[in-house]
Amino acid sequence: MRTGVDERKARFERLVGGCHRDLYRYAAWLCRDPGVAEVVLQEALLRAWKSLDGLKQDDAAKAWLLTIVRRENARYFASHPPPALDIHALSPAQEAMLAAEDDVELEDLRRAIMKLEDGYREPLLLQVLLGHSCNEIAEIMGIKPGAVLTRLHRARNRLREAVVQGAGLAAVAGQSDGL
Repeated sequence: MRTGVDERKARFERLVGGCHRDLYRYAAWLCRDPGVAEVVLQEALLRAWKSLDGLKQDDAAKAWLLTIVRRENARYFASHPPPALDIHALSPAQEAMLAAEDDVELEDLRRAIMKLEDGYREPLLLQVLLGHSCNEIAEIMGIKPGAVLTRLHRARNRLREAVVQGAGLAAVAGQSDGL
């Protein structure tokens, strides 16, 4: 009996070990908080361990694990809604972070990416950040590969429009931020 447990543990470590960093990066992107990402990832890995026997093909493990992370993130925020931020009660260090100067073009691109609807932003980041194929993204998101291609195409077109607008993007962002 001990051999079966050892084999299961070795299989789990092999499957998770190769993509642990990607799983954390994806969790951090989803929740936008490194501490919460660690909690989400820990819960997702616990859920994956419990349902490991349901994974029939080891080569599908990364997509399977990313799907679990995505669902666990939804569970986390369903039970822990984020508090409203009172910008008038920020500490001096937090205010300084808001006022810090960054690369304007990079910040414009980040802002444009974050303005994309989740349905467009998520497949784009899964492809660009994590290097997933359309079929893998479709499996993770629970949609058809054709829908992934459409969403990627539309996301890129919207980013292209935002970049072409350039200075106009910064003006729109300033208005939407209440500046």
